[in-house]
Amino acid sequence: MGDFREMLLSKLDSIAQNEVRQEPLSDDEIEDILFRKYRAELSKDQKDPTSGQQTRNDSYRYIPKFHFELPKSADSLAQKLREEARTLFLQKRSKELLDNNEFKLLWSLLEKHHTPPALDEEQFINYESYCKVANLAGDKFQRFLTATTFARLLASSGYPGKISVMALFNYAMRKVWLQQTRIGLSLYDYTGQGYLSESDMESYILELIPTFPQLEGLERSFHSFYVCTTVRKFFFFLDPLRTGRIRIRDILTCSFLDDLLELRDEEIPKDAQELNWFSAPSALSVYGHYLNLDKDHNGMLSKKELIGYGSGTLTPIFLERVFAECLTYDGEMDYKTYLDFVLALENRAEPQSLHYLFRILDVEHKGYLTAFTLNYFFKGIQDELSVHRAEPINFEDVKDEIFDMVKPADPTRITLKDLINCGHGETVVSILIEFHKFWAYENREVGVTSPASEEANSL
Repeated sequence: MGDFREMLLSKLDSIAQNEVRQEPLSDDEIEDILFRKYRAELSKDQKDPTSGQQTRNDSYRYIPKFHFELPKSADSLAQKLREEARTLFLQKRSKELLDNNEFKLLWSLLEKHHTPPALDEEQFINYESYCKVANLAGDKFQRFLTATTFARLLASSGYPGKISVMALFNYAMRKVWLQQTRIGLSLYDYTGQGYLSESDMESYILELIPTFPQLEGLERSFHSFYVCTTVRKFFFFLDPLRTGRIRIRDILTCSFLDDLLELRDEEIPKDAQELNWFSAPSALSVYGHYLNLDKDHNGMLSKKELIGYGSGTLTPIFLERVFAECLTYDGEMDYKTYLDFVLALENRAEPQSLHYLFRILDVEHKGYLTAFTLNYFFKGIQDELSVHRAEPINFEDVKDEIFDMVKPADPTRITLKDLINCGHGETVVSILIEFHKFWAYENREVGVTSPASEEANSL
């Protein structure tokens, strides 16, 4: 490596001496001169702080450099080089994947060399035939037909020494699909660090829309709202700490991507569409509810307008805290903040939702809830009980029941960890912030016995 470096420096010096000649330089010579100048600029930061002379780290002869800083924004040449290198790398990885014709070849080989007899009309293959298929298929298939793959599938086979041909084929298809998706996501990872920012994810979803038959009827004017609705679910659950980026690995391992790519199917049952957050009917429903709440049609929601959300029984105290803790504009909530609010309330049992709601409940910003905190929110429930002429309920009884459900490590305070681990976080939060949920919980073991309770349950 050192000899090559000396040869390169000698070449640059010889070219520099020829700069004075009158005849035009060749393209290669110009590139070499530019490289020398660029290298000299990079070497300016490698001077000894005491002598000011250039230093040379001889340790690189023995220990290769393994950390490379990202190019600075002003360094356009280095950024372009990094971008081109990443593009070539992703193209190379893409060529390593199996295409449709290669999958057909794999299936024909598996069918031809399966181990008889078929069991329950399902074909199986033993390890000897498996190795034969791997050799016949060629080098490109080797990474999918390894001994480790056979062992993993054998563990769930149920038949000693044999694995299901269909299970093996599905495994290969799933692996290729994951790698294709990873490459597709990585194309939007402009820094190459394995993360996507919100704008990166928005670009990815926007370019996916034309490939989804289920979204063909979606008006183009609604595309931006659809993208926002889709991206918020990814970031709400995969970035609960609000860092502004999510790992590509997390996107691939969560189930959201499967739900999103399900829209490629030509036909999806109506009930399945309603349960899929990413479907057109679901996105239109969420946005339609937002528009219905927006009584003054200014595109934002005030506290007065948001109180109509859901059953309309969220307590004013809770909504005050929502607007105090969440991002608002002149005291009103935009669509993106509203989506976080909806996702939290519709998925109250999830740790990410409890994290969101705990931040709102933590009035004193101490990282835990005390009896004072619980009483602060329960006053809203007591006010609703009074409005509906229901029998007053003693706070001490509710407090004791909550602490019994949570069983916190410290008997005087409830942390977010306690709330998540107890398995009753959804119940605890609901009976503090929503009268309808509290009444349902309070009467879970008895029937409706009074006009007041009928009125409460009808909300």
